[in-house]
Amino acid sequence: MKVGIDMGVATDGKPVLMDLEELLATRLLVQGNSGSGKSHLLRRLLEQSARHVQQCVVDPEGDFVTLADKYGHVVVDVAEHSESSLQRVAARVRQHRVSTVLNLEGVDVEAQMRLAAAYLGGLFDAERDYWYPMLVVVDEAQLFAPAAAGEVSDEARKASLGAMTNLMCRGRKRGLAGIIATQRLAKLAKNVAAEASNFLMGRTFLDIDMARAADLLGMERRQAEMFRDLARGHFVALGPAVSRRPLPVTIGTVETAGRGGSPKLLPLPDAAPEDARDLILTPSEEELAAPPPPAKRSPPPPPQDMTHLLRLAGQRQAEAAAAQAALPEEPEGDPAELEARLDEVLRQVLSDPGAAFRTDAVLYQDFLVRCRIHRLRGEALDMPAFRRRLSVLRAGVDEAREESPEWQQAVEAAKSLPEDMQGVFLLLARAVLAKAPCPSDAEVARACGSRSPGRARRLLSYMEQRGVIVLRAQLGGLRSIALPHLGKETAAGDPNAAAPEEPGDGDLFAVA
Repeated sequence: MKVGIDMGVATDGKPVLMDLEELLATRLLVQGNSGSGKSHLLRRLLEQSARHVQQCVVDPEGDFVTLADKYGHVVVDVAEHSESSLQRVAARVRQHRVSTVLNLEGVDVEAQMRLAAAYLGGLFDAERDYWYPMLVVVDEAQLFAPAAAGEVSDEARKASLGAMTNLMCRGRKRGLAGIIATQRLAKLAKNVAAEASNFLMGRTFLDIDMARAADLLGMERRQAEMFRDLARGHFVALGPAVSRRPLPVTIGTVETAGRGGSPKLLPLPDAAPEDARDLILTPSEEELAAPPPPAKRSPPPPPQDMTHLLRLAGQRQAEAAAAQAALPEEPEGDPAELEARLDEVLRQVLSDPGAAFRTDAVLYQDFLVRCRIHRLRGEALDMPAFRRRLSVLRAGVDEAREESPEWQQAVEAAKSLPEDMQGVFLLLARAVLAKAPCPSDAEVARACGSRSPGRARRLLSYMEQRGVIVLRAQLGGLRSIALPHLGKETAAGDPNAAAPEEPGDGDLFAVA
């Protein structure tokens, strides 16, 4: 069914129709300075298409809530919802095909970005059965997809920008058609603006914005000056949904009105100067009501003597040193014995259920606590040394093979690799030296602290690109992995095999 949205009239008086089906497939970008008529244009578009397609409006100023009175849009007030509840609301919106207005009025910009990201994410992540066509209109899109970092946190900016990118780049297959409006193209992220194929350009004054608008419309730079002369409500349209050539259009009238609107001049009130003085300097009856007593504040502390503070700090350090000296000294012992005790503590850390899937930083803190329990200096191992020793233990090499020259060569080769590769390299080296089958993706994932076989495959591919390993496909879907550093290769193994069950003693990486 072909539906034409009546947007207004062209210069020759003919109506300008926008193909709704083409708009759903190609998206729309609207640009214009404040007061150029962007909100009026969006309202015209929403009113003309309300009977044909589901709509969602991300409204940062609360201007579009009036659509609910005439067209039945449900106003979702963010003051009543959290981010998680907004995601669930968005899922139900797609399921029941209800048009909504997400009212973000009354919250700060960072909260608007977070809440809009949650709502758009819920629309985007809906189940495939509910991928019905839907217009998603985002007013003031530069707030939600800024071209540069501002005063908001990076977390909020990344979440909002990711949601807008998903809407404009990947939303078409999910039935979502993004319609974004912005005051300035220079403030809008380029990867979001670049996905629109239809454009409506209104009045703008800055050279950089006029130049970008002319480029998007395929006009010459000398024609860019025309954007300064456009009247309110006049736009230049281009795109497969409206016109194959730049087409001036005057946006038609609307049936609803926003709650804001343009300021209108009103006559000043007639008041004598003395009356005006009384009005602003005389408190009203409400103001004369007794306010609650102010909270009592404690007097500020007297200024502290820095000399006295430094003397106290010196005394405390001396007392701490004396208390440390009074403790029984930790026996130095044989260095080899100390190394063995550290390895034993490391094995205790790894024997904890779930240790294989914890980050190295968490395991290091657990290691330091256990060292204090055993009166060992765990700080002797810094984080890089701890990771190298952890990789060796995770490889699960027995004591006899650990002393072999081949294993020492593998350990030395691992030291030259990035930390995220060392554990997997030593796991493969153990299989090579034991002439064992090639570890599966699940085993490789466990060695790098993950449950995801996909992550293991990506890491192996990256290691092959770096020349660390060589992957070889064998008959029957098996594979083997060669280590050029050792000049040897594992036996063929099934990459899709499940990881071995954890041993009864809880050692996730013990040799079976």
